[in-house]
Formats: sequence, C-alpha cells, structure tokens
Amino acid sequence: MTHSLARSLVLAGASGLFVPLSFPKSDLGLLAWIALVPLHWALDGRSKTQAFWIGWLSGTIAFTGMMAWVVTAMNTYGKVPLVISYGLMLLLTAYLGLYVGLYSAGAVWFQTLIPRYGLFAAPCLWVSLELIRTYVLSGLPWGLLGYSQYRQIEVIQIADHMGVYGVSFLIVLVNVALAELLSWLMPLLRGFRPAKLPWELVAVAVLLVTLSWEYGLGALSGAPFSDIPRSSISVGVVQPNVDQAVKWDNAYREETLARFDRLTGRLGSATDLVIWPEAATPFVFEREPVYQLQLIALAHRAQAPILFGSPALRFYPDRRPYLLNSAYLLSPDGQLLGRYDKHHLVPFGEYIPFKSSLLFFLDKLVEGIGDFEAGPGPTIMTMTPKPRSAPAGMAETTPGPVKFGVAICYEVIFPNLVRQFATNGAEFLVTVTNDAWFGRSSAPSQHFAMVVFRSVENHLAFARAANTGISGFIDPFGRIVEATPIFTEQAVQTTMQVWRPQTFYSRYGDVFAYGCVIICALLWLFSYFRTKGSEPDAVAATPI
Repeated sequence: MTHSLARSLVLAGASGLFVPLSFPKSDLGLLAWIALVPLHWALDGRSKTQAFWIGWLSGTIAFTGMMAWVVTAMNTYGKVPLVISYGLMLLLTAYLGLYVGLYSAGAVWFQTLIPRYGLFAAPCLWVSLELIRTYVLSGLPWGLLGYSQYRQIEVIQIADHMGVYGVSFLIVLVNVALAELLSWLMPLLRGFRPAKLPWELVAVAVLLVTLSWEYGLGALSGAPFSDIPRSSISVGVVQPNVDQAVKWDNAYREETLARFDRLTGRLGSATDLVIWPEAATPFVFEREPVYQLQLIALAHRAQAPILFGSPALRFYPDRRPYLLNSAYLLSPDGQLLGRYDKHHLVPFGEYIPFKSSLLFFLDKLVEGIGDFEAGPGPTIMTMTPKPRSAPAGMAETTPGPVKFGVAICYEVIFPNLVRQFATNGAEFLVTVTNDAWFGRSSAPSQHFAMVVFRSVENHLAFARAANTGISGFIDPFGRIVEATPIFTEQAVQTTMQVWRPQTFYSRYGDVFAYGCVIICALLWLFSYFRTKGSEPDAVAATPI
C-alpha cells in the first residue's frame, strides 16, 4: 500500500467516525459541518473508481457507527444469533455505504467535468442520493445528514420549504467549501505558492448559511404566521415502560391495563386527549369484548378520548388471517371515533419483502410477530376538546372539532408520508411507537430527533407516545417541549398549539430534492453530449 493510499484511507475513516458522532446519542451536531472535510481531502487526485471505494469505506464505517442498534433489535428481541446479527448489520451498513461511495465518485467526476465550479453540484448529488435512499427497496431514510442539526432550531427552519434535504444540502456545501479553503491555505502556510482561492464556493456557502439563519430567526419570531387563526388543546401521553419480553404474555394483561389506568389517572380531568403507545393493548382490541369494556371504563374515568395502538385481525378471501398495525380513537362513552392502519410497514419486522420468491427462507425472522398488511394511507381523525371556562360574567366557550393525523413508529421517518396528513387537514400530529426493540442504544434518540423535522416541515405540533420512551412534545417550530427518559414510567401533559399553516413543504413536498435530481441529470447530459461531440468523426478518419 502506498503512502498516498494509506493517507486517503485514514482520512476516509476519520469522516466515517465523525458522522455518527454528529447524531444522538453523542449529539455533537456542529461536528457535521466539518465531518466530510477529511473525505474530500481523501479524494484529491483520485480516479472516479478509486473515489467510489474510498467513499464506500467511509460510508460503511459511518453507518455502522450510527446503526449498531440493529444488532440489539435482532439479537436481544428477534432471537437471531449474535454472529448472524452482526453479519446482517454489516450487510445493511455496507449497502448504505454505497450511497457515500456514489457521492464520492460523483464529486470527483464533477471536478473533472467543470474543474473550478463542478463542486457546486456536490450538495445536489448528496441530496439526490438521500432522496433515492428514501424510496428505493421500500426506503430507509434513517440518518439523513440534516437530522444531525435537530437542536439547531434557527438553521433548520428552512425545512418548511426544502424538507430535511435542504439542511443536508447546506451541511454538504459548507463541508465542500471548507475542504477547498483549507486545501488552499495549507500550501500557503508551508510557504508554497497556493492555487487560486476558491472564493466563489466559500462566498456562496457563507451567503446561504447567513440567509438560512436570518430566515430561521424570522420564522421563530412568528411574524410570517401572525394572521393564521390558532387555538390550543391539552394533550397527555402515557409511557408505560412494559417489558417487551412480557408484553404479549396473557399472565401480564391485567397488570399492563392497571399500569395504563394508574398513569392515565395522573394526567387529570382537564386533559382533552390521552395518547398511549403503539400496540399498547396486550390483546387484539376488536376480538376481546371483556377487555373492550375495561378500556371503555378507563376512558370514562379519564373523561377524555384515548388514542391507543392495537393490532387488528382481518382475513383474506381464502380465510387466511393477517394483521393491521392500527391506532384507535376511543371516546369516554365507548364510541369508536376513528382508526388509522399503518401504511408503511417495517421490512423484515412486519413483513418479508419478496417472501414468496427470493426471501422465502427468512420466515423464521418474523416468527411470533405475524404477517402484517399495509393500510390504505394517511387518515385524519377528529376529536372535540372540552368546553373552556370563561372569565366571570361571560358564557362558557365550546371549542370546535380538531383534526389530527397519526404516524405509527417507522412511518415518522418518511417526510412525504407525514406531510400528507398536513395536506389532508391535520391541525396537529401524533406519533405512537414501541422503541423497546432498540434497548438502551442510540436509536430511540435518533428516532425522536426525526420528529423534530416533521414538526418544522409542516409547522405542526407533535405529541409522541413511546412504550419505553422517548415520549414527549415538540412545538410547531421544532422546539422540544418535553422529552422523557427511556425505560421509565411516565405520564406527561402539555398544551399544544392547533392551527393549519400549510407550509410550502406541506403543499408541494420534495420539490427542492427533485430539483437537485434534475440538476444532476442535466450535468450528466452535458457530459454525455460533450464527450460525444469530442469524438473524432469515424468516416472522416477512415483512410481512402
């Protein structure tokens, strides 16, 4: 191995280590703004093929650090042998590393194509690859670079136009500009005559960061939304901390319901809506009349509708059973006010893709969990808050119905899916989940961080109920109002804003990300026709 190659591999490894440190639990979000600088240095002087493998190594290291929790989920709770769990995790992270490899090869190609200005397109390529990762093979948009900034509230407000992809774009642009600037400075510091200062790239990066910051400050001031009618409701979430090992054990049914009853009682009678986690009931709600009555009695004591998760059993025409992962809204008088069936299922957790052909041998991985089917799509639920007390001498006010959407667990990581609730009229949003599968890994924190962006993208408040945590509330601008510790029993309540701002992102979705795809496609066409035009005319070159 040459000294130059060893240097490139070390630099690529450094970026691979810096990226996961930018995310929870480490939460060194500012590190993301320089995390890709070593990778870009590693690509200096490399061919596209070499750049791909260097980037693939860096990406595989990064995703291994970010998604080590996969081993916990498979081994501890899925009963997959430890060696196989590590092997499958590495297979997954090696696949995700391919996207960084493609980015690295593309960055080198851009520089070759347009030597001084090609790197302006590098952030577009990164965003294009994140968008592809969101949809290809069912989609896995976990760990998009922008999520590292979930605590930098001023910077991430641009997500109400560009989605999380806009923040990723900004981070990559700054990394590229810094890499070029520092490369220019280092020869100067060693006494060599430097190449031309990459002032255009640096100026554009500084300008866009400044504009994003100013836009964020303006959005947080509330001025752009001052004319939108708004109200509020009191919402409580329950975190029961039910051990996954006994969750479906019939012997613990009564104890589980008693825990929900006790924790719900702590919320008080002023609560307008009580939220329990995904699959909260240790039984199929529609198939257990006795336990149905217990839940109705519990809702009556709470004097508020209860939103809870429970599987729904259905049958194919040939009478084969299947399950829906559902969320029910139960009124205090026992009426079922609504039900939402999870639309985007978890591959290998709730169903096996290509099970009937290629992956038939993976049956055992979901044994005991059951096969799920997808629901019809985003569904809006409606509830009516309690009458508000008025000052002395004035009549009591009765609030009108309030609409909200529910994303179940894995669904909340898909920006376009969540925005459809806002498009359909939701005035606030809810997500219910069971993150017990992740143990005490970084996954619950990473999962929670993504909800911050769903709030900002749609400017809707979010309530989150998780079996073992993190549960809590996020305001319409991504500020974390409450975040409970994991693996504790909790019952927390807050007043949530209710309104319908209809952001640009809510209305039009991933226009920015698709724009980045178009730019990359135009560059490819430019390269194709330029190469074709430079080829010698075969007929003219033939000797007579």
